[in-house]
Amino acid sequence: MPRSCVPRRVTVISASVGAGHDGAAAELASRLEAAGFAVDRYDFVDLLPCGLGRLLSGAYHRLLTLAPAVYQRVYASMGRTGRPGPALRLLLRGARRRTRRTVGPATVAAVATYPGAGQVLGALRRRGRLDVPVLTYLTDFSVHPLWVARGVDVHLAAHAVPAGQARSLGAQGVLVSGPVTNKAFHPVDEAERRAARERLGLPADRTLALLVAGSWGVGAVRSAAREIRAGGAAVPVVVCGANKSLLRHLRADGFAHVRGWESDMPGLMRACDVLVQNAGGLTSLEAFATGLPVMSYRCIPGHGRTNAAALDEAGLASWVRDPGQLATAITELATGAEGERQRAQGLALFPRGTGPAAVIAAAAARADGRGSAPATVPGARGTGERTPGIRSSRESAAGAASGAGDHAARSARPVAAPFAPRMRSRNGSPRPALRTAGTADAARRNPLRNPATAIALVLTLGLGIGAPVLHAYGAVPGSISSAAHHFIEEHEL
Repeated sequence: MPRSCVPRRVTVISASVGAGHDGAAAELASRLEAAGFAVDRYDFVDLLPCGLGRLLSGAYHRLLTLAPAVYQRVYASMGRTGRPGPALRLLLRGARRRTRRTVGPATVAAVATYPGAGQVLGALRRRGRLDVPVLTYLTDFSVHPLWVARGVDVHLAAHAVPAGQARSLGAQGVLVSGPVTNKAFHPVDEAERRAARERLGLPADRTLALLVAGSWGVGAVRSAAREIRAGGAAVPVVVCGANKSLLRHLRADGFAHVRGWESDMPGLMRACDVLVQNAGGLTSLEAFATGLPVMSYRCIPGHGRTNAAALDEAGLASWVRDPGQLATAITELATGAEGERQRAQGLALFPRGTGPAAVIAAAAARADGRGSAPATVPGARGTGERTPGIRSSRESAAGAASGAGDHAARSARPVAAPFAPRMRSRNGSPRPALRTAGTADAARRNPLRNPATAIALVLTLGLGIGAPVLHAYGAVPGSISSAAHHFIEEHEL
C-alpha cells in the first residue's frame, strides 16, 4: 500500500487512576480522529510489569481514603527530590518494553496524559528507541516534578500558571495550549438552566452548590456537605462517584439531592450556580467550559492542595480554607461580581479552534512529513513559535546514538505477542500489542530474577501500599512505625 494511503496513527497513553487522565485522553482521541488520525489508546496501569499497575492503583486509592496524611508525605517527598525515587524508577523501567510496543510502524506521535507514561515515553525517546515526537498533556493545574520528563518533546499546559511551573522544573518545549473538555460542556442561557433543573428534579428557586469529589468520591465530602447546608447560602447537590458508602451516609444524614455515579454531569453543571470541588482535576475544567464558578474547599492532600493553590493564583477558582467564610464565598460566586469575573476567566480558556489536540496534530503532521502542517502551532497563544523539539523521522534517525537506527529498522517488523496488556482502540475493541524482534528475547526473561523487583512486588502484595510508603518514610522499622503513627493520628485511634 502506498505510504500516502496508510492511515496516520497517534498513540495516547493515559491511566485508569481516577477518571481525569482517561477523560482527557478520550477527548484528545475524539478530536484527533476528527482531524483524520487513527488513535490507539492504552492504559499505563496495564503496561507496568507483573500486574503491579493494578496493585499500585489500589494502593493510591487506599492511601487517599484510609491514610491521607501518609499520601501527603509520599507526594511531598517525591516533589522534594525532583525525580522518581529508586523503587519508582525500577517500576517505570519495567514498563518500557510494553510501552515501546504501543508505537507501531504507522504511528506518527505518542501522547501521555499521565506522569508515569510521560516518564517512560521520554526515556524511550531519549535513548533513540522512538523516532516519533512525544508530547505530554498536563491534566493538572499544578505541575508535580513527575510530570516533567527528559526526552519529551513538548509539554502542553492549560494555562500560563502550570506552564510556568513546568518551565521552572526544566521541562522542554512548554506551550500554553489551553485545556480540552467534552463539547457537551458549554454555557447555557436561563431557560436552559431552568429546564435542566426541572429534568433533574432540583429546586427551581434556590441557589444550588454542586459538590464533587472525583470519580472515587474521596475526601471530607460529608463534612463539606454538612457545612454547606448549615451555612444556608445554597442547597448542596452532591455527586459521590463510585463511593457507595458515602452515598448511603449522606442519604442517612437527610440530604435530598445526592447522586452516585453520574452520567449527566453537563446537565448538573447547567442546573447549578457554583461548583465546590476538592481535587482540581477535569471536573474543574468542565465547569470553566460551562461558565460555572468554581470554589476549592476541604481539598484532598497532595495534588488536591497544590491544584487549589494554582487555580487560586490563576484567578480561576477561589480557595476557601475557613468554614466560617464558606457561605459568604458561595453567595459571592453565585450572585456577585467575583462570580462574574471567574465565569469570564474560565470561558477565556477555550477560544474557538485551539487546544492541545491541534498542537498534537500539527506536531504529528510535521514529523510524518506528509501533507501540510502550519508554520506556527495552533493553540500556542501569543507565542508564534514553531513546534519546539519536533523532529521528522529522518532527522530523529540521523541524530540518534549509535545502534538506534538498527533498532528502529527492526521495530518496523512486528511479530505477534503471546500475551499483551489490555490495550484498546478508540472504539473500545482490544488491539494486539506489537512485539519486535529486538525485544523478543527480553520478553522471555523472568522479572522476578531481579531482586529489587521481587522485593517491590512482595511489599506491594503484602502491604498494598508498601512501595510508596517506603519511598516516603524509608525502609527501617522506625520509619514504618512513623507511617503507622500517621495513620493512627489521622483516624484518631
